[in-house]
Amino acid sequence: MELPWSLRAWFVADFVVGVVVGLPVLVSPVYVLGHFGWTTIDPVAARLVAAALLAIGLQSCFGRNDGFETYRAMLRLKVLWSMAAVAGLLAGIADGGPPATWALLAVFVVFLGVWSHHAIRLKQMAGAPADSTDPTEGADDNSDAAPDSAG
Repeated sequence: MELPWSLRAWFVADFVVGVVVGLPVLVSPVYVLGHFGWTTIDPVAARLVAAALLAIGLQSCFGRNDGFETYRAMLRLKVLWSMAAVAGLLAGIADGGPPATWALLAVFVVFLGVWSHHAIRLKQMAGAPADSTDPTEGADDNSDAAPDSAG
């Protein structure tokens, strides 16, 4: 089963975002987050989130040439991660998070939409016949045909 090229491209984009954001925060969370308006920074929690971003992004890169089942499993993880991140960021905004929180929320909402779209698409692909474009498919199958009255 051929995977959509756009899904592979989004996996590469996820890798880039994971590395560009995750690596600097992992190395120096107070310095990086301080530049984006965070005044109270827990370096351990920030590094934990950065590690998750980095690990998921790297797996997106390592698995980008894998098959259907790998993509389906990764999409499930990405949908769950994005949903949890959106919920956490909304709670952070409600608690008075810095303006940069809105930008992170926007990124995760976009990724949630992309991952959800592709998860639904893969589910549809998995349920489709192997070659649904073949007009002769099932032509020799008379099991549902009406009984021959000529007998």
